[in-house]
Amino acid sequence: MTLLDKDGVHLTADDAIATVTLTNPDKRNAQSPATWRALVEAGQALPGSVRVVVLRAEGKSFSAGLDRQAFTPEGFDGEPSFPELARRSDPELDAVIAGYQEAFTWWRRHDLISVAAVQGHAIGAGFQLALACDLRVCADDAQFAMRETSLGLVPDLTGTHPLVSLVGYARALEICLTGRFVHAEEAERTGLANLVVPAAELDAAVRDLTAALLAAPRDAVIETKALLRGSGERTYEEQRAAERAAQARRLRDLAGLGE
Repeated sequence: MTLLDKDGVHLTADDAIATVTLTNPDKRNAQSPATWRALVEAGQALPGSVRVVVLRAEGKSFSAGLDRQAFTPEGFDGEPSFPELARRSDPELDAVIAGYQEAFTWWRRHDLISVAAVQGHAIGAGFQLALACDLRVCADDAQFAMRETSLGLVPDLTGTHPLVSLVGYARALEICLTGRFVHAEEAERTGLANLVVPAAELDAAVRDLTAALLAAPRDAVIETKALLRGSGERTYEEQRAAERAAQARRLRDLAGLGE
């Protein structure tokens, strides 16, 4: 069932599985503020039955990043250009960027598991969109690059936190400052990619992973995700306590004694 189809973003849902597809292959799925608003709408339109969201892209590239029209004086029709944004007050500029970031935040909702299926180039905003997901399955031709710093900017679409969490500070710094390509083999070796498969097998690999994710009971998945997501902010003893509390809830639910 199609729930959204606008501005290069297509959303379908079939019971527990939703698929968000980037549909502008002629521009290598380059992104714009309109793309980001559509992605926010996609997150808001998800039915409550959805447990796994797959993010994929049409064409040879996952996403070439921010549409270069953003760097022109005129920018996009109906959107503030970069020079115009630069003239705004700090609170106004902060609010604009926060709005852009909303397209990248909902993928880690506690009640969902998000899987990015990445082929070809995932550059800048494309890299950060893949990083926004919980898991990444990559074709063997996948190439990631964080080009913002090379353009005099910084990565500001929520990608820095997951990048450091996945590969560590030193490697994340080197990837961002050099803007180099991280190829599929390195992505898998360093933890950026959960799985790398031949390009022809990408869809099948995502289907297999999705089926495996759906095999476990939903409440147990939600509790486990919350435990793992919060572990970096807790001490060892706090994590032990969180495990005990989560297990107590699960045992009571399984015994029919939940609230």
